[in-house]
Amino acid sequence: MNIIGLWTFVRRELGRFSRVAVQTLITPWISALLYIFVFGRIVGSRIDSIGGVEYIDFVLPGILMMNIIMGAFMQTAFSLYFQRFARHIEEVLVAPLAYWEMIIGHIIGGVLRAVVVGAGIYVIAVLFSAASFTHVGLFIFYALSVAILFSLIGLLIGLWAQSFEQLNILNTFIIMPLSFLGGMFNSISMLPPLLKKLVVFNPFFYFIDGIRYAMIGIREANTNVGVLVIIGSLFVLGGLLWHLFRIGYRLRV
Repeated sequence: MNIIGLWTFVRRELGRFSRVAVQTLITPWISALLYIFVFGRIVGSRIDSIGGVEYIDFVLPGILMMNIIMGAFMQTAFSLYFQRFARHIEEVLVAPLAYWEMIIGHIIGGVLRAVVVGAGIYVIAVLFSAASFTHVGLFIFYALSVAILFSLIGLLIGLWAQSFEQLNILNTFIIMPLSFLGGMFNSISMLPPLLKKLVVFNPFFYFIDGIRYAMIGIREANTNVGVLVIIGSLFVLGGLLWHLFRIGYRLRV
């Protein structure tokens, strides 16, 4: 392993999102603060407890997971796309780095951004007395594994996209809708019968439900299913991405 090369790559990714901290860190913190305040305090004060916990405690894991997903995805997707767009991806390709080292470098950057965003949101939640842990190990697993998963997805979109509009397609039509429909603000018991049957096919439901169980001990799905979905997706997407890098898909002209 090229330790120096990989560290240089990671340092570049770290500098990339820290230089525009207002956009990459402060913006999601402010957004999360508004979600917690409006839905947790204002709306939550008028809603009965769900599963024996206050509404603000119930919605916080979903807000946290959504921002972890967005932080990891946007870091890798925009980083790789801009390298292609500015045509300095060639400098990376000729560097003494293996393809898997390039992928790992991007993933570490995505995970670091997701962790910093998530830590900031947790601190905000503490101010509202809405932060707790029931299963710390499971929380770390879900936070890191989902961040890695969406770092991989971000790289795939960064390879595929040929315009700035295409970069936002996944966020607009997949991530946000499925997050809201995956139990971010509600229990699935509140859904109509048809949606209750469909929600089990929504992978975001397992991400949110898993981290909610890790934080407040409430779950509506089989945790083992969520773990298998994440691990299986990591292997499939990781293998696909390595293959695309190896053949130079949209990396070489």
